[in-house]
Amino acid sequence: MAGVDYLERILSAQVYAVARETALDQAPALSMRLGRPVFLKREDEQPIFSFKLRGAYNKIANLSADERARGVVAASAGNHAQGVALAASKLGIDASIVMAVPTPAIKVDAVRRLGGTVILHGDNYNEAQTHAHEIAAQTGRVLVHPFDDPDVIAGQGTIGVEIVRQHSGAIDAVFVPVGGGGLIAGIAAYVKRLRPDTKVIGVEPEDAASMHAALQAGHPVELDHVGMFADGVATKIAGKETFRLVKELVDEIVLVDTDAICAAIKDVFEDTRAVLEPAGALAVAGAKAWAARADETGAAAGSGSGSIVAICSGANMNFDRLRHVSERAELGEHREAILAVTIPETPGSLKAFCRLIGEHSITEFNYRYGSSDRADIFVGIAVGGKAEAATIADQLDASGFDTIDLSANEMAKLHIRHMVGGHAPQAAHELLYRFEFPERPGALMRFLEHMSRTWNISLFHYRNHGTDYGRVLIGMQVPPAEKPEFERFLDEVGYGYVDETQNPAYRLFLG
Repeated sequence: MAGVDYLERILSAQVYAVARETALDQAPALSMRLGRPVFLKREDEQPIFSFKLRGAYNKIANLSADERARGVVAASAGNHAQGVALAASKLGIDASIVMAVPTPAIKVDAVRRLGGTVILHGDNYNEAQTHAHEIAAQTGRVLVHPFDDPDVIAGQGTIGVEIVRQHSGAIDAVFVPVGGGGLIAGIAAYVKRLRPDTKVIGVEPEDAASMHAALQAGHPVELDHVGMFADGVATKIAGKETFRLVKELVDEIVLVDTDAICAAIKDVFEDTRAVLEPAGALAVAGAKAWAARADETGAAAGSGSGSIVAICSGANMNFDRLRHVSERAELGEHREAILAVTIPETPGSLKAFCRLIGEHSITEFNYRYGSSDRADIFVGIAVGGKAEAATIADQLDASGFDTIDLSANEMAKLHIRHMVGGHAPQAAHELLYRFEFPERPGALMRFLEHMSRTWNISLFHYRNHGTDYGRVLIGMQVPPAEKPEFERFLDEVGYGYVDETQNPAYRLFLG
Protein backbone atom coordinates (compact mmCIF):
# COMPACT_ATOMS: atom_id res chain seq x y z
CA MET A 1 0.00 0.00 0.00
CA ALA A 2 2.94 2.28 -0.69
CA GLY A 3 0.74 4.56 -2.80
CA VAL A 4 -1.53 5.58 0.10
CA ASP A 5 -1.33 9.32 0.93
CA TYR A 6 -1.63 9.08 4.71
CA LEU A 7 -1.40 12.83 5.29
CA GLU A 8 -4.53 13.36 3.20
CA ARG A 9 -6.30 10.39 4.77
CA ILE A 10 -5.55 11.54 8.29
CA LEU A 11 -6.64 15.12 7.66
CA SER A 12 -9.92 13.91 6.15
CA ALA A 13 -10.52 11.15 8.70
CA GLN A 14 -14.00 10.97 10.24
CA VAL A 15 -13.60 10.42 13.96
CA TYR A 16 -15.23 13.24 15.89
CA ALA A 17 -18.77 11.95 15.60
CA VAL A 18 -17.80 9.55 18.40
CA ALA A 19 -14.34 10.64 19.59
CA ARG A 20 -13.35 13.82 21.39
CA GLU A 21 -10.15 15.83 21.16
CA THR A 22 -8.38 14.73 24.32
CA ALA A 23 -6.21 16.85 26.57
CA LEU A 24 -2.42 17.09 26.38
CA ASP A 25 -1.62 17.53 30.07
CA GLN A 26 1.76 18.13 31.63
CA ALA A 27 2.67 15.62 34.34
CA PRO A 28 4.32 17.76 37.05
CA ALA A 29 5.78 15.04 39.28
CA LEU A 30 7.00 12.94 36.36
CA SER A 31 8.48 16.02 34.68
CA MET A 32 10.42 16.83 37.83
CA ARG A 33 11.75 13.29 38.14
CA LEU A 34 12.86 13.06 34.49
CA GLY A 35 14.25 16.61 34.38
CA ARG A 36 12.24 17.60 31.31
CA PRO A 37 8.62 18.52 30.53
CA VAL A 38 6.54 15.37 30.16
CA PHE A 39 3.09 15.63 28.57
CA LEU A 40 0.42 12.95 28.66
CA LYS A 41 -1.96 12.57 25.71
CA ARG A 42 -5.10 11.49 27.55
CA GLU A 43 -6.76 8.96 25.25
CA ASP A 44 -7.98 7.24 28.41
CA GLU A 45 -10.59 10.02 28.56
CA GLN A 46 -12.39 8.87 25.39
CA PRO A 47 -16.02 7.65 25.77
CA ILE A 48 -14.82 4.02 25.74
CA PHE A 49 -11.66 4.89 27.74
CA SER A 50 -9.43 4.04 24.75
CA PHE A 51 -8.19 5.51 21.46
CA LYS A 52 -9.56 2.54 19.49
CA LEU A 53 -12.84 4.19 18.56
CA ARG A 54 -11.00 6.60 16.23
CA GLY A 55 -9.80 3.98 13.77
CA ALA A 56 -12.93 1.84 14.08
CA TYR A 57 -15.27 4.73 13.31
CA ASN A 58 -13.18 6.01 10.39
CA LYS A 59 -13.14 2.54 8.84
CA ILE A 60 -16.87 1.96 9.22
CA ALA A 61 -17.83 5.51 8.18
CA ASN A 62 -15.98 4.98 4.87
CA LEU A 63 -17.90 1.80 3.96
CA SER A 64 -20.15 1.84 0.91
CA ALA A 65 -23.93 1.53 1.24
CA ASP A 66 -23.72 -2.12 0.15
CA GLU A 67 -21.00 -2.88 2.72
CA ARG A 68 -22.98 -1.18 5.48
CA ALA A 69 -26.01 -3.29 4.64
CA ARG A 70 -23.97 -6.50 5.04
CA GLY A 71 -22.82 -5.52 8.52
CA VAL A 72 -19.38 -5.75 10.10
CA VAL A 73 -17.44 -8.28 12.15
CA ALA A 74 -14.36 -7.85 14.30
CA ALA A 75 -12.21 -9.78 16.75
CA SER A 76 -10.87 -8.13 19.86
CA ALA A 77 -9.74 -8.57 23.45
CA GLY A 78 -11.78 -5.55 24.47
CA ASN A 79 -10.93 -2.00 23.37
CA HIS A 80 -11.23 -2.48 19.61
CA ALA A 81 -14.46 -4.40 20.21
CA GLN A 82 -15.93 -1.45 22.08
CA GLY A 83 -14.80 0.94 19.35
CA VAL A 84 -16.43 -1.15 16.60
CA ALA A 85 -19.63 -1.62 18.61
CA LEU A 86 -19.94 2.12 19.32
CA ALA A 87 -19.14 3.14 15.75
CA ALA A 88 -21.57 0.63 14.24
CA SER A 89 -24.32 1.65 16.64
CA LYS A 90 -23.79 5.33 15.80
CA LEU A 91 -24.07 4.57 12.07
CA GLY A 92 -26.95 2.09 12.39
CA ILE A 93 -24.92 -0.90 11.23
CA ASP A 94 -25.15 -4.43 12.63
CA ALA A 95 -21.92 -5.54 14.33
CA SER A 96 -20.77 -8.99 15.46
CA ILE A 97 -17.77 -9.08 17.78
CA VAL A 98 -15.78 -12.27 18.33
CA MET A 99 -14.09 -12.41 21.74
CA ALA A 100 -12.09 -15.22 23.32
CA VAL A 101 -13.97 -17.24 25.94
CA PRO A 102 -11.67 -16.13 28.81
CA THR A 103 -12.33 -12.42 28.12
CA PRO A 104 -13.30 -10.74 31.43
CA ALA A 105 -17.03 -10.13 31.85
CA ILE A 106 -16.45 -6.36 32.25
CA LYS A 107 -15.27 -6.18 28.62
CA VAL A 108 -17.96 -8.48 27.24
CA ASP A 109 -20.70 -6.53 29.03
CA ALA A 110 -19.31 -3.21 27.76
CA VAL A 111 -19.53 -4.40 24.14
CA ARG A 112 -23.11 -5.58 24.62
CA ARG A 113 -24.11 -2.26 26.21
CA LEU A 114 -22.76 -0.49 23.13
CA GLY A 115 -25.00 -2.57 20.86
CA GLY A 116 -22.59 -5.24 19.59
CA THR A 117 -23.51 -8.91 19.30
CA VAL A 118 -20.83 -10.86 21.17
CA ILE A 119 -19.67 -14.25 19.93
CA LEU A 120 -17.43 -16.02 22.45
CA HIS A 121 -15.01 -18.32 20.65
CA GLY A 122 -11.57 -19.79 21.33
CA ASP A 123 -9.07 -19.56 24.16
CA ASN A 124 -7.15 -16.54 22.86
CA TYR A 125 -7.20 -13.59 20.48
CA ASN A 126 -5.67 -15.53 17.58
CA GLU A 127 -8.45 -18.14 17.69
CA ALA A 128 -11.07 -15.39 17.92
CA GLN A 129 -9.52 -13.58 14.96
CA THR A 130 -9.51 -16.74 12.84
CA HIS A 131 -13.21 -17.22 13.60
CA ALA A 132 -13.95 -13.59 12.66
CA HIS A 133 -12.30 -14.18 9.27
CA GLU A 134 -14.44 -17.30 8.81
CA ILE A 135 -17.61 -15.35 9.60
CA ALA A 136 -16.62 -12.63 7.11
CA ALA A 137 -16.01 -15.23 4.39
CA GLN A 138 -19.27 -17.10 5.10
CA THR A 139 -21.65 -14.17 5.60
CA GLY A 140 -20.18 -11.31 3.57
CA ARG A 141 -19.77 -9.11 6.64
CA VAL A 142 -16.95 -6.58 6.38
CA LEU A 143 -14.00 -7.41 8.62
CA VAL A 144 -12.85 -4.40 10.65
CA HIS A 145 -9.21 -5.16 11.36
CA PRO A 146 -7.86 -3.73 14.63
CA PHE A 147 -4.71 -2.25 13.07
CA ASP A 148 -3.65 -3.38 9.58
CA ASP A 149 -5.98 -1.21 7.51
CA PRO A 150 -5.30 2.26 5.99
CA ASP A 151 -8.60 3.71 7.27
CA VAL A 152 -7.94 2.42 10.79
CA ILE A 153 -4.37 3.75 10.67
CA ALA A 154 -5.61 7.13 9.46
CA GLY A 155 -8.19 7.32 12.23
CA GLN A 156 -5.54 6.70 14.87
CA GLY A 157 -3.33 9.28 13.13
CA THR A 158 -5.70 12.06 14.19
CA ILE A 159 -4.00 11.83 17.60
CA GLY A 160 -0.85 13.11 15.89
CA VAL A 161 -2.80 16.04 14.45
CA GLU A 162 -4.00 16.99 17.91
CA ILE A 163 -0.55 16.73 19.49
CA VAL A 164 1.04 19.02 16.90
CA ARG A 165 -1.78 21.54 17.27
CA GLN A 166 -1.82 21.43 21.07
CA HIS A 167 1.94 21.75 21.59
CA SER A 168 3.33 24.63 19.56
CA GLY A 169 6.87 24.28 20.94
CA ALA A 170 9.53 21.74 20.08
CA ILE A 171 8.88 18.11 20.98
CA ASP A 172 11.94 15.88 21.36
CA ALA A 173 10.02 12.62 21.20
CA VAL A 174 6.55 11.08 21.13
CA PHE A 175 6.24 7.69 22.84
CA VAL A 176 3.57 5.32 21.55
CA PRO A 177 2.44 1.88 22.77
CA VAL A 178 2.77 -0.79 20.09
CA GLY A 179 0.70 -3.92 19.60
CA GLY A 180 -0.09 -4.57 15.95
CA GLY A 181 1.20 -1.11 15.06
CA GLY A 182 -1.88 0.84 13.92
CA LEU A 183 -1.52 3.62 16.49
CA ILE A 184 2.17 4.30 15.99
CA ALA A 185 1.89 4.00 12.20
CA GLY A 186 -0.84 6.66 12.12
CA ILE A 187 0.90 9.03 14.54
CA ALA A 188 4.27 8.67 12.77
CA ALA A 189 2.71 9.22 9.34
CA TYR A 190 1.51 12.65 10.45
CA VAL A 191 4.16 13.82 12.94
CA LYS A 192 7.11 12.93 10.69
CA ARG A 193 5.61 14.90 7.78
CA LEU A 194 5.13 18.07 9.83
CA ARG A 195 7.92 17.76 12.39
CA PRO A 196 10.59 15.46 10.99
CA ASP A 197 13.01 16.27 13.82
CA THR A 198 10.61 14.90 16.45
CA LYS A 199 11.44 11.30 17.28
CA VAL A 200 8.59 8.81 17.22
CA ILE A 201 9.44 5.95 19.57
CA GLY A 202 7.45 2.77 20.01
CA VAL A 203 7.20 0.91 23.30
CA GLU A 204 6.49 -2.82 23.65
CA PRO A 205 6.49 -5.28 26.56
CA GLU A 206 9.56 -7.50 26.57
CA ASP A 207 7.32 -10.58 26.40
CA ALA A 208 5.11 -9.30 23.55
CA ALA A 209 7.52 -7.50 21.24
CA SER A 210 6.15 -8.46 17.83
CA MET A 211 7.14 -5.20 16.08
CA HIS A 212 10.64 -5.30 17.54
CA ALA A 213 10.99 -8.87 16.26
CA ALA A 214 9.72 -7.80 12.83
CA LEU A 215 12.26 -4.98 12.59
CA GLN A 216 15.08 -7.35 13.53
CA ALA A 217 13.97 -9.93 10.96
CA GLY A 218 13.16 -7.41 8.24
CA HIS A 219 9.57 -8.65 7.95
CA PRO A 220 6.65 -9.54 10.27
CA VAL A 221 7.30 -12.75 12.19
CA GLU A 222 4.90 -14.66 14.42
CA LEU A 223 6.00 -15.00 18.03
CA ASP A 224 5.60 -18.41 19.62
CA HIS A 225 4.15 -16.88 22.78
CA VAL A 226 3.16 -13.44 24.07
CA GLY A 227 2.73 -12.35 27.67
CA MET A 228 -0.80 -11.31 28.58
CA PHE A 229 -0.23 -8.73 31.31
CA ALA A 230 -0.50 -5.83 28.84
CA ASP A 231 -3.29 -7.60 26.96
CA GLY A 232 -4.15 -4.54 24.86
CA VAL A 233 -0.88 -4.98 22.96
CA ALA A 234 -0.51 -8.77 23.19
CA THR A 235 -0.19 -9.36 19.44
CA LYS A 236 1.77 -12.30 18.07
CA ILE A 237 2.51 -10.73 14.68
CA ALA A 238 2.72 -7.14 13.46
CA GLY A 239 0.65 -6.02 10.48
CA LYS A 240 2.18 -5.87 7.01
CA GLU A 241 1.17 -2.27 6.35
CA THR A 242 1.92 -1.11 9.87
CA PHE A 243 5.35 -2.75 9.67
CA ARG A 244 6.08 -0.94 6.41
CA LEU A 245 5.26 2.41 7.95
CA VAL A 246 7.10 1.71 11.21
CA LYS A 247 10.23 0.61 9.36
CA GLU A 248 10.16 3.81 7.32
CA LEU A 249 9.14 6.36 9.94
CA VAL A 250 9.74 5.18 13.52
CA ASP A 251 13.07 5.98 15.18
CA GLU A 252 13.30 3.08 17.62
CA ILE A 253 11.43 0.56 19.76
CA VAL A 254 11.95 0.53 23.54
CA LEU A 255 11.20 -2.65 25.48
CA VAL A 256 9.99 -2.63 29.10
CA ASP A 257 9.08 -5.33 31.61
CA THR A 258 5.98 -5.89 33.74
CA ASP A 259 7.43 -4.13 36.78
CA ALA A 260 8.21 -1.00 34.74
CA ILE A 261 4.63 -0.95 33.42
CA CYS A 262 3.24 -1.22 36.95
CA ALA A 263 5.50 1.62 38.09
CA ALA A 264 4.24 3.75 35.17
CA ILE A 265 0.62 3.10 36.18
CA LYS A 266 1.53 4.43 39.61
CA ASP A 267 3.32 7.46 38.12
CA VAL A 268 0.28 8.47 36.08
CA PHE A 269 -2.00 7.94 39.07
CA GLU A 270 0.15 10.21 41.23
CA ASP A 271 -0.01 12.99 38.61
CA THR A 272 -3.61 12.61 37.44
CA ARG A 273 -5.45 10.29 39.86
CA ALA A 274 -6.38 8.23 36.78
CA VAL A 275 -5.72 4.47 36.72
CA LEU A 276 -4.49 3.29 33.31
CA GLU A 277 -4.61 -0.26 32.05
CA PRO A 278 -1.17 -1.87 31.51
CA ALA A 279 -1.12 -1.19 27.76
CA GLY A 280 -2.31 2.34 28.48
CA ALA A 281 0.76 3.06 30.63
CA LEU A 282 3.22 1.40 28.27
CA ALA A 283 4.35 4.66 26.63
CA VAL A 284 5.07 6.26 30.00
CA ALA A 285 7.20 3.28 30.98
CA GLY A 286 9.11 3.59 27.71
CA ALA A 287 9.66 7.33 28.17
CA LYS A 288 11.11 6.69 31.63
CA ALA A 289 13.43 3.95 30.34
CA TRP A 290 14.59 6.14 27.44
CA ALA A 291 15.30 9.09 29.74
CA ALA A 292 17.13 6.85 32.25
CA ARG A 293 19.29 5.41 29.49
CA ALA A 294 20.23 8.92 28.40
CA ASP A 295 21.11 9.89 31.97
CA GLU A 296 23.33 6.83 32.38
CA THR A 297 25.13 7.02 29.04
CA GLY A 298 24.83 10.67 28.03
CA ALA A 299 23.77 9.39 24.63
CA ALA A 300 22.73 12.07 22.18
CA ALA A 301 19.60 10.11 21.36
CA GLY A 302 18.07 11.04 24.68
CA SER A 303 20.09 14.05 25.75
CA GLY A 304 18.66 17.49 26.31
CA SER A 305 15.68 18.72 28.25
CA GLY A 306 13.04 19.26 25.56
CA SER A 307 9.43 18.19 25.90
CA ILE A 308 8.39 14.59 25.45
CA VAL A 309 4.86 13.23 24.94
CA ALA A 310 3.55 9.84 26.06
CA ILE A 311 0.26 8.44 24.75
CA CYS A 312 -1.99 7.22 27.59
CA SER A 313 -3.85 4.87 25.30
CA GLY A 314 -6.48 3.32 27.57
CA ALA A 315 -7.95 2.83 31.04
CA ASN A 316 -10.01 -0.35 30.82
CA MET A 317 -8.48 -1.80 33.95
CA ASN A 318 -10.00 -4.73 35.83
CA PHE A 319 -10.30 -3.76 39.48
CA ASP A 320 -8.95 -7.09 40.73
CA ARG A 321 -5.72 -6.50 38.78
CA LEU A 322 -4.83 -3.55 40.99
CA ARG A 323 -3.42 -5.81 43.72
CA HIS A 324 -0.87 -7.20 41.29
CA VAL A 325 0.00 -3.72 40.00
CA SER A 326 0.54 -2.30 43.48
CA GLU A 327 2.76 -5.25 44.45
CA ARG A 328 4.99 -4.84 41.42
CA ALA A 329 5.15 -1.03 41.19
CA GLU A 330 7.80 -0.70 43.91
CA LEU A 331 9.97 -3.25 42.11
CA GLY A 332 9.47 -1.35 38.87
CA GLU A 333 10.74 1.82 40.52
CA HIS A 334 13.63 -0.14 42.08
CA ARG A 335 12.36 0.94 45.49
CA GLU A 336 12.23 -2.66 46.69
CA ALA A 337 14.78 -5.45 46.39
CA ILE A 338 13.81 -9.11 46.73
CA LEU A 339 16.69 -11.20 48.08
CA ALA A 340 17.28 -14.84 48.94
CA VAL A 341 19.76 -14.98 51.80
CA THR A 342 21.26 -18.12 53.34
CA ILE A 343 22.31 -17.79 56.98
CA PRO A 344 23.84 -20.31 59.40
CA GLU A 345 21.28 -22.06 61.61
CA THR A 346 23.12 -20.89 64.74
CA PRO A 347 22.17 -18.56 67.62
CA GLY A 348 22.78 -14.91 66.74
CA SER A 349 22.72 -15.33 62.93
CA LEU A 350 19.35 -13.66 62.46
CA LYS A 351 20.43 -10.77 64.67
CA ALA A 352 23.61 -10.35 62.64
CA PHE A 353 21.57 -10.37 59.43
CA CYS A 354 19.23 -7.66 60.74
CA ARG A 355 22.20 -5.57 61.86
CA LEU A 356 23.53 -5.60 58.30
CA ILE A 357 20.16 -4.49 56.94
CA GLY A 358 20.47 -1.51 59.27
CA GLU A 359 17.89 1.25 58.89
CA HIS A 360 16.35 -0.13 55.70
CA SER A 361 12.69 -1.05 56.04
CA ILE A 362 11.92 -4.75 55.59
CA THR A 363 8.85 -5.03 53.35
CA GLU A 364 8.57 -8.83 53.51
CA PHE A 365 10.24 -11.58 55.50
CA ASN A 366 9.70 -15.31 54.99
CA TYR A 367 11.60 -17.97 56.87
CA ARG A 368 11.18 -21.62 57.72
CA TYR A 369 13.56 -24.03 59.40
CA GLY A 370 15.13 -26.13 56.69
CA SER A 371 18.08 -28.08 58.14
CA SER A 372 20.31 -28.20 61.18
CA ASP A 373 23.09 -26.12 59.64
CA ARG A 374 21.44 -23.46 57.39
CA ALA A 375 18.33 -21.39 56.87
CA ASP A 376 17.08 -19.74 53.67
CA ILE A 377 15.35 -16.38 54.04
CA PHE A 378 13.15 -14.70 51.43
CA VAL A 379 13.24 -10.98 52.22
CA GLY A 380 12.00 -7.75 50.68
CA ILE A 381 13.94 -4.57 51.51
CA ALA A 382 13.02 -0.95 50.76
CA VAL A 383 15.85 0.68 48.78
CA GLY A 384 16.55 3.89 46.91
CA GLY A 385 17.52 2.26 43.63
CA LYS A 386 19.44 -0.55 41.91
CA ALA A 387 22.80 0.64 43.22
CA GLU A 388 21.65 0.54 46.82
CA ALA A 389 20.21 -2.96 46.38
CA ALA A 390 23.52 -4.15 44.92
CA THR A 391 25.43 -2.60 47.84
CA ILE A 392 23.26 -4.43 50.40
CA ALA A 393 23.70 -7.73 48.57
CA ASP A 394 27.48 -7.23 48.44
CA GLN A 395 27.59 -6.43 52.17
CA LEU A 396 25.64 -9.56 53.01
CA ASP A 397 27.90 -11.71 50.82
CA ALA A 398 31.02 -10.18 52.36
CA SER A 399 29.68 -11.05 55.82
CA GLY A 400 29.32 -14.72 54.94
CA PHE A 401 25.63 -14.72 54.03
CA ASP A 402 25.16 -16.17 50.52
CA THR A 403 22.81 -13.77 48.73
CA ILE A 404 20.91 -13.96 45.43
CA ASP A 405 19.01 -10.94 44.08
CA LEU A 406 15.60 -12.20 42.91
CA SER A 407 14.20 -8.77 42.00
CA ALA A 408 14.11 -9.73 38.31
CA ASN A 409 13.07 -13.36 38.85
CA GLU A 410 9.53 -13.66 37.52
CA MET A 411 8.73 -16.97 39.20
CA ALA A 412 9.94 -15.67 42.56
CA LYS A 413 7.71 -12.59 42.28
CA LEU A 414 4.63 -14.37 40.97
CA HIS A 415 4.72 -17.48 43.12
CA ILE A 416 7.60 -18.11 45.53
CA ARG A 417 7.01 -15.04 47.68
CA HIS A 418 3.51 -16.37 48.41
CA MET A 419 4.49 -19.96 49.22
CA VAL A 420 7.95 -20.00 50.83
CA GLY A 421 8.84 -22.95 53.07
CA GLY A 422 7.84 -26.09 51.21
CA HIS A 423 10.92 -28.28 50.67
CA ALA A 424 9.96 -31.77 49.50
CA PRO A 425 13.06 -33.99 49.23
CA GLN A 426 10.79 -37.01 48.89
CA ALA A 427 9.37 -35.72 45.59
CA ALA A 428 11.63 -37.72 43.29
CA HIS A 429 12.16 -36.63 39.67
CA GLU A 430 10.23 -33.39 40.21
CA LEU A 431 10.00 -30.96 37.27
CA LEU A 432 8.75 -27.42 37.87
CA TYR A 433 6.87 -25.47 35.19
CA ARG A 434 5.15 -22.09 35.17
CA PHE A 435 2.01 -22.09 32.99
CA GLU A 436 -0.51 -19.60 31.67
CA PHE A 437 -3.97 -21.19 31.92
CA PRO A 438 -6.95 -19.54 30.18
CA GLU A 439 -9.24 -18.12 32.88
CA ARG A 440 -12.16 -20.32 31.86
CA PRO A 441 -14.01 -23.32 33.32
CA GLY A 442 -12.39 -26.58 32.36
CA ALA A 443 -8.84 -25.25 31.82
CA LEU A 444 -7.40 -27.33 34.65
CA MET A 445 -9.40 -30.41 33.65
CA ARG A 446 -8.06 -30.15 30.08
CA PHE A 447 -4.56 -30.08 31.54
CA LEU A 448 -5.19 -33.12 33.76
CA GLU A 449 -6.84 -35.12 31.00
CA HIS A 450 -3.75 -34.74 28.80
CA MET A 451 -1.38 -35.80 31.59
CA SER A 452 -0.09 -39.34 31.83
CA ARG A 453 -1.57 -41.24 34.75
CA THR A 454 1.94 -42.19 35.85
CA TRP A 455 2.89 -38.58 36.61
CA ASN A 456 2.12 -37.15 40.02
CA ILE A 457 1.44 -33.47 40.69
CA SER A 458 3.72 -32.63 43.62
CA LEU A 459 3.19 -28.85 43.77
CA PHE A 460 0.43 -26.51 42.64
CA HIS A 461 0.15 -22.76 43.16
CA TYR A 462 -2.35 -20.37 41.57
CA ARG A 463 -3.11 -16.76 42.40
CA ASN A 464 -5.60 -14.59 40.54
CA HIS A 465 -4.00 -11.52 38.98
CA GLY A 466 -7.06 -10.06 37.28
CA THR A 467 -5.99 -11.00 33.76
CA ASP A 468 -7.37 -13.18 30.97
CA TYR A 469 -4.82 -15.85 31.87
CA GLY A 470 -4.10 -17.48 35.23
CA ARG A 471 -0.49 -17.86 36.34
CA VAL A 472 -0.03 -21.38 37.65
CA LEU A 473 3.10 -23.02 39.09
CA ILE A 474 3.06 -26.81 38.88
CA GLY A 475 5.52 -29.45 40.05
CA MET A 476 5.24 -32.91 38.47
CA GLN A 477 7.11 -36.09 39.18
CA VAL A 478 8.16 -37.45 35.79
CA PRO A 479 10.55 -40.43 35.53
CA PRO A 480 13.55 -39.56 33.29
CA ALA A 481 12.62 -42.22 30.76
CA GLU A 482 9.27 -40.48 30.21
CA LYS A 483 10.74 -37.03 29.54
CA PRO A 484 10.09 -37.22 25.72
CA GLU A 485 6.44 -38.09 26.40
CA PHE A 486 6.24 -35.18 28.85
CA GLU A 487 7.59 -32.77 26.20
CA ARG A 488 4.91 -33.97 23.76
CA PHE A 489 2.31 -33.35 26.45
CA LEU A 490 3.48 -29.76 26.85
CA ASP A 491 3.01 -29.12 23.11
CA GLU A 492 -0.37 -30.86 22.93
CA VAL A 493 -2.02 -29.12 25.89
CA GLY A 494 -1.42 -25.76 24.19
CA TYR A 495 -0.78 -23.55 27.23
CA GLY A 496 2.14 -21.16 27.45
CA TYR A 497 4.85 -22.45 29.77
CA VAL A 498 8.33 -21.80 31.17
CA ASP A 499 10.62 -24.51 32.59
CA GLU A 500 11.60 -23.35 36.10
CA THR A 501 13.28 -26.55 37.30
CA GLN A 502 16.71 -24.88 37.50
CA ASN A 503 15.43 -21.60 38.92
CA PRO A 504 17.51 -20.76 42.04
CA ALA A 505 14.40 -19.57 43.90
CA TYR A 506 12.90 -23.05 43.48
CA ARG A 507 16.13 -24.75 44.52
CA LEU A 508 16.42 -22.64 47.67
CA PHE A 509 12.85 -22.63 48.92
CA LEU A 510 10.89 -25.50 47.37
CA GLY A 511 13.12 -28.14 45.78
